[in-house]
Amino acid sequence: MTTPVQGHHIVRAFSEELEQLTASVATMGGLAESLVSDALDAIAARDSDLALDVIQRDKRLDTLQRDIERQIIRLLALRQPLASDLRVCIAALKIAADLERIGDLAKNIARRTRELNEAEPLALSKSIERMGRLVQGHLHEVLDAYASGEIGGALGVWQRDDDVDEHYNTLFRELLVCMAEDPHIVGPGAHLLFIAKNLERVGDHATNIAEVVHYAVTGTELLADRPKGGSSGTP
Repeated sequence: MTTPVQGHHIVRAFSEELEQLTASVATMGGLAESLVSDALDAIAARDSDLALDVIQRDKRLDTLQRDIERQIIRLLALRQPLASDLRVCIAALKIAADLERIGDLAKNIARRTRELNEAEPLALSKSIERMGRLVQGHLHEVLDAYASGEIGGALGVWQRDDDVDEHYNTLFRELLVCMAEDPHIVGPGAHLLFIAKNLERVGDHATNIAEVVHYAVTGTELLADRPKGGSSGTP
């Protein structure tokens, strides 16, 4: 039979485990954000060494995801959480998966950047950087919302997802025109197209995280049928 004192200790221990889980996801989020930021810095500075560092640090993100999954499996098996506690666990699992994918995308951007640095700079690299900073801002805002439990930031990111799509669509068209006019830039232009697409996908994952944060806090889902802008082509 569980005494009141034992029950108090169990509840406190469970609460601490949930807090540790949230902290672990926040740590993973910080690393994912830094990978995206450094990948963008590598583009702006044409820094192949920094791009290589991004590629190598992505392994740490994979390790953190596995650790978080183990924490969640243990919590589900031993604590059998319900209601809001269960939402915390499921949210952590989903967000960790999105962050792992963001790390992969940052790594892909870094690899393309190293290839891009072998060619002459392209004027549209600045447009890539602007799009990237927009995406980075969305990611930072939604991770802050997760850490604080305030849904305002998450809602803002979710509502502004079309901003990223519009940047991508404009850049996509501009790059195609430039490549048609000057065949010599087809190679580096293709790398920029892939980088832009990867950034758009980072934005999509930030939006996914926003939806998960909203559900974890409120227990209700954001409307899935909200009109969104589509992407023009998939390089």
